[in-house]
Amino acid sequence: MATLKTPVGAGDHVLGSENAKITLVEYGDFECPFCGRAYPIVKQVQKHFGDRLRFVFRNFPLKELHPHATEAAETAEFAGANGKFWPMHDLLFENQKRFSTKVFLALAGELGLAPEGLEKALSDRTFDERVRQDFRSGVRSGVNGTPTFYINGARHDDAYDFEVLVAALEKAAGA
Repeated sequence: MATLKTPVGAGDHVLGSENAKITLVEYGDFECPFCGRAYPIVKQVQKHFGDRLRFVFRNFPLKELHPHATEAAETAEFAGANGKFWPMHDLLFENQKRFSTKVFLALAGELGLAPEGLEKALSDRTFDERVRQDFRSGVRSGVNGTPTFYINGARHDDAYDFEVLVAALEKAAGA
């Protein structure tokens, strides 16, 4: 079974307590339709577990398949550098069928971020290395598609529908 090679650390985007019994790490691509389908399920799982769950999102843009994936990941990182990673994460998944630079700039504005700041960051590839760092950690951990989930460091190779994911998380909590 594949394991998470890069432990969750200070540089990660984390929702939930460091002391939570369960850590769910997702390697995701904001333009991936499967990640788009997983997004509301993960939200439901977070609500179900409350403070027993720590959720981590890492970028794994599949740019060969999704032409806007890297730009979307860099947009999320720009928002993160301005304290708004999670609101941007949600907006990107909720608008994934409309992706374009123009949409990314509009979403930044919606969150009170300077669209011109995002435009410059995208043009300068300011967050390219941050996205690549997540991607490389995924490759080292055996990620070869999205979404890929790890539960307490072990890759979850089963379905990610609500019931299956909850059962796997409950099992990890009891372990």
